Order: sequence, then C-alpha cells, then structure tokens
Amino acid sequence: MRIGMVCYPTFGGSGVVATELGKALAANGHEVHFITYDQPVRLGSFRPNVFYHEVRISQYPLFDYPPYELVLASKMVEVVRQQNLDLLHVHYAIPHASSAYMAKRILAEEGRHLPVVTTLHGTDITLLGKDPGFEPVISFAINQSDAVTAVSTSLRSDTYKLFGINKDIEVVPNFICPAHFEALQGHDRSEFVAEGEHLLCHISNFRPVKRVADVINTFALLAQRMPVKLLMVGDGPDRSEAERLGRELGIDGQVFFLGKLKNPLEALAISDLFLLPSESESFGLAALEAMACGIPVVATEAGGLPEVIRHGVSGMLAPIGDVEKMADHAEFLLDPQHHDKFKQQALKRAAAFDLARVLPEYLRIYDGVLAPQSAN
Repeated sequence: MRIGMVCYPTFGGSGVVATELGKALAANGHEVHFITYDQPVRLGSFRPNVFYHEVRISQYPLFDYPPYELVLASKMVEVVRQQNLDLLHVHYAIPHASSAYMAKRILAEEGRHLPVVTTLHGTDITLLGKDPGFEPVISFAINQSDAVTAVSTSLRSDTYKLFGINKDIEVVPNFICPAHFEALQGHDRSEFVAEGEHLLCHISNFRPVKRVADVINTFALLAQRMPVKLLMVGDGPDRSEAERLGRELGIDGQVFFLGKLKNPLEALAISDLFLLPSESESFGLAALEAMACGIPVVATEAGGLPEVIRHGVSGMLAPIGDVEKMADHAEFLLDPQHHDKFKQQALKRAAAFDLARVLPEYLRIYDGVLAPQSAN
C-alpha cells in the first residue's frame, strides 16, 4: 500500500503514535508519505519506504491568519497525484480530517476515489468539543471519513456525546515499540539522587489540563515522609507557576525542571515512579511509556487512564485533585515491599499495548476502506 500519513510533527501523543505507526508500516513493506509542516520528531534519519512532504505556508498581507487548512488540502492532492497514494490516514479531526475531505472532493472531480481514515486522539474532541463554533466542521469531517478510530473507549464515548456522529468509531489503542525501551537500560541517575533516595518523574506540555501544581503539591506531601527527588520534563504555560509553587513550599532544591528533552524516555528510565494528575487524558501515552520502562504510575481516574493503568496492579488511581490520595499511593508504591512487584506488573501491562498487536488492526481497517474500491 501507498499511505499518506497526516499528523502534527511534535512530541505530543498523536504525533508520536502517527510517526511510529508510519515507520512500522514502512518496515513491513508499505510506502508511507508523511504530509505535515515539519519533519516529525520521531522520524529520525533516512529509512526505506518513508518520505516526507513539507506543507509550506506563504505569508500574504491579505490574510490575518495563514490558511493552513487550505494549503494542507492542496498538498494532499499534490502528493496523492504524484505518488499515486491508496489512502490517507489523518490524525486529528481538524484541521487534518477536514482538509482531507477537501482533497477527497477535488480528486473525485478527476474520477479518483481517495479513502480517508481518521484517528481521534483527544484534544480535537475533549477541548474543541467545548467550543460550539467547531462542532459543525468536526462532526462533518468525522462523518465524511471512510473509517474512524479513537484511542480509547472513553474518547469514543466523548465523541458521540459531544458531536452529531453517525459513523461507527472503532477503538484502536495507542501503543509502544518495545525496542525503544530495551535500549534505555543502565542510565546513570546519580546526578539527581543519592543512594537510598527515590526519584519521581512527570512529563507533559505543562498546560492547565495537566494540573502540574498537583504534581508539586503531591511531591511536597511525599517529601515530608521519605527522601525523594522529582524530575519535571517538558515546558508550557504553567511551568513558571509550578516553579514558583516549589519555591513557596521550600522544595525547589528537590525538584529539577529539565525543560523539553529530545528523548524524554531517558528520564523515565532512571525514575522510580511516574505522576500524572491530569484533569483529562483521552489515553495517557506518557503513562504507558512509563510502564514500558517498568515504572509504576500514580494517576487520576480521568478519561482513558483507567483503560491503561490497572489500579492496584500496574499503578494506582485517585480522584482528580486529590493530592493527599496521590501522595498516599506514591508512598505505598515506593515501599520496598511493593515496588518490585509493581514494576514487573507495569511491564506486563505495557506488553498488552505492543505495536505488534496494534499494527494488524490498522492494516485490517486499511483493507476495509480499500475493499469497495477493489470491487469496482
């Protein structure tokens, strides 16, 4: 198959998943063409069957805001024509699915049928779904897709609740690539912790939905009970407030704000526990990656997190905003009597999301949208 992969090229969950999926498809002999405004960060160096097509936006005085959706649709048409693509797999309803619909209609005028598979990742539903100005476009783009997937049952339910969807939505979870984690063993953590100290980690975009103040408050409570340090990985609008809160609570010497890392998995690999107190998580890829490193997770009961983390098995869950409960869970999991057991159970749970199990699901969906075309 020749597949057009449309995604955000950043470190966010959707970009990571789309890129790893494309690389896996290419490794299995399919031709994958990434169509986006920058090279996906996980794409890496040259590899067979993988191609990148940059979407360039020119600045015109006529437009207050660059018309990315229109330029993207035009680039889709160009790549489909030149590379004879069989289908587009777009990640996010807008602008990607809506742009794909425009491209599909343009190509239909030429007598070419272009199947579109849309994968919903979360923000396009849970955040934009609260803005009625986006509802008609999102609903239309999803309904016009040939197949639609969501990364969790929770997200599928939210999509049906928030939008006028008459399309079947199939749940295909996010995944991990075991090879990425096997190479992480043996990193030195002595720069951050002394012998006998525990190292906690949080990774996010530091936006309000991630509740990074709850990370700091949970850690402050835990620091009163045992020797701990905290790695804060990422950046965003709430970072300054989190740093201020750390100083106010007198724990700033125990918290390391590392900013964005090229490979945040390296921070996970040296940690003992992962904290994810989000207000909303459609899946929780960071939690899954932590478990793939053998790191138990303390998280909230938000969205799709209970589908990833099995409470009392691979980690523990608490109500949103309950930092006392999260600190209690963290203390329990770090206890030497429990920690090794939970580490092994986290690894076992992560194995259920191995790419080798998920890839056939997408291939089946691709075959399904191509079947009507083959019948004609």
